[in-house]
Amino acid sequence: MSEQLTYEQALEKLDEKLKLLEDGDLSLEDALNAVDEARVYLKVCTERLEAARKKIEIRPEPRE
Repeated sequence: MSEQLTYEQALEKLDEKLKLLEDGDLSLEDALNAVDEARVYLKVCTERLEAARKKIEIRPEPRE
């Protein structure tokens, strides 16, 4: 499922998990699950940014 997320979707889900953790209302087990899920979303964001960076670096410079 996480492989189908766009950068924006993964970032939104990451933000949701971080807000839950910041609120401090989760049980220990739920907090650990939220951390695990947040790591997945962070990885997706990182992968999407890296892919975009590579595309930018590969593009030839415009000719004048």
